[in-house]
Amino acid sequence: QAQLVESGGGLVQAGGSLRLSCAASGRMFTTYLMGWFRQTPGAEREVVATISWIGGRTYYADSVKERFTVSRDNAKNTMYLQMNSLKPEDTAVYYCAAGPGVGLSSNPYDYNYWGQGTQVTVSS
Repeated sequence: QAQLVESGGGLVQAGGSLRLSCAASGRMFTTYLMGWFRQTPGAEREVVATISWIGGRTYYADSVKERFTVSRDNAKNTMYLQMNSLKPEDTAVYYCAAGPGVGLSSNPYDYNYWGQGTQVTVSS
């Protein structure tokens, strides 16, 4: 059974930056795609960014393009999300996820494992 643990969330002022990390451990797939999702109370979980197994392909939600950067280090089984120019509307619980495959997917149903989530709060 694989486990994902997020870290790096917190409170930041608008315009500031945060870097989230997601460490995978346990029995993972041989190759796996990874992604970041976020959720606010009463809303559905939405994709933020996803990255392919090799890391050369990425996908970003329109709302975070040019501000967020997703990356991964497979040797460390870790994925990162660098978030710059944060806005109050970025406030949410951020989840990392992993699923079998080598490509990209913005569909949460393609992901088998989820972290517990980390709160990001951006004050105005």
